[in-house]
Amino acid sequence: MDPSRRQGGIQQLLAAEQDAQQIVNAARNAKMARLKQAKEEAEKEIAEYRAQMEAEFQRKVAESSGDSGANVKRLEQETGAKIEQLKLQSASISHDVVQMLLRHVTTVKN
Repeated sequence: MDPSRRQGGIQQLLAAEQDAQQIVNAARNAKMARLKQAKEEAEKEIAEYRAQMEAEFQRKVAESSGDSGANVKRLEQETGAKIEQLKLQSASISHDVVQMLLRHVTTVKN
């Protein structure tokens, strides 16, 4: 084989290897760029979803706290009504209870 031809073949192989390396590097860079882009898109979607869930949570908290105020007011009214009812009942039977206690205390048994 002719040395110049062999040298030319080696040069072609080296050039092909450099071309292949450039193609691999370009593909690697494109892959890294796409991964970075996908990560940014995912972070954006996560931020939007988090904001949506936070807004929904705040809405539910606002609704439940409004209901809570209404429930507290209703419970206060019911409690007041029960207290008045108990006061009326105790007032109506207090005389009888006092009489019964006096009878038992003053009665002597053998």
